[in-house]
Amino acid sequence: MSVDDLAVEAVVRAALAEDLGLAGDVTAQACIPEALRMKAVLASRKPGVVSGVACAVAAFRLTDASTTVEVHLNDGDAVAAGQAILTVEGPARAVLAAERTALNLMSRLCGVATLTRRYVEAVAGTKARIADTRKTTPGLRALEKAAVKAGGGMNHRFGLFDAVLIKDNHLAVCGGVEAAVTGARAAVGHLVRIELEVDGLDQLDRALALVDAGMGPDVVMLDNFALGDLSEAVARTRGRVVLEASGGVNLETVRAIAETGVDVISVGALTHSAPILDLGLDAT
Repeated sequence: MSVDDLAVEAVVRAALAEDLGLAGDVTAQACIPEALRMKAVLASRKPGVVSGVACAVAAFRLTDASTTVEVHLNDGDAVAAGQAILTVEGPARAVLAAERTALNLMSRLCGVATLTRRYVEAVAGTKARIADTRKTTPGLRALEKAAVKAGGGMNHRFGLFDAVLIKDNHLAVCGGVEAAVTGARAAVGHLVRIELEVDGLDQLDRALALVDAGMGPDVVMLDNFALGDLSEAVARTRGRVVLEASGGVNLETVRAIAETGVDVISVGALTHSAPILDLGLDAT
């Protein structure tokens, strides 16, 4: 079992427990004979991008191991309105007990993938890549970041543990750019990347001086820069460090930001503001 499988199972088990409580699905138990079986199709009601198939499969199979699931589309596939994503067949009580958990998780993750795809398409033809942030739903980060990848985006750091990201509050507390970056460089191993957030061209110049001295950050995040300042930052940097634009990014602004020549555009909205993709499960 992979780490991804473990993450999916943990989330799905928690969601099922939340919905079923101690008594289970009292409606299905009251209305449906225990031996009755059913077949149903999970389909999208709107066009989008698929993500979270493993969550739906797990929801149905964890509810009853005899349930079979036929997968028609995989994560990253485009789905049309009315198109089937999977077909499920099993004990009717079990299928209905798992229905809402499967739909809730898949709708959320398909929504993230679909919005990500729109951003990726908006910057097509530029060098910029679309990345997510840590602005994720607590407990769902691994799944939401997988959904970003399904939509064609790339993942920023997963958490506080896998990369250094020096932000404005770090700078305020520790004494500025030089102290923060040199301190971080001395403290972490050679495989740990360091990113510095700057809020103006003056801080960028100080970061570039550290880069030239061999003590600089690997990535500089240009936080809430105007378009003209983004272009100037690209010109001053001349490829010496990866430049990431962040702040004020939406589908109306992302193309112009990409055209300044930055390498990465991080978008918190991919995970904190993605609308769900409307999915449904219907008996056949």
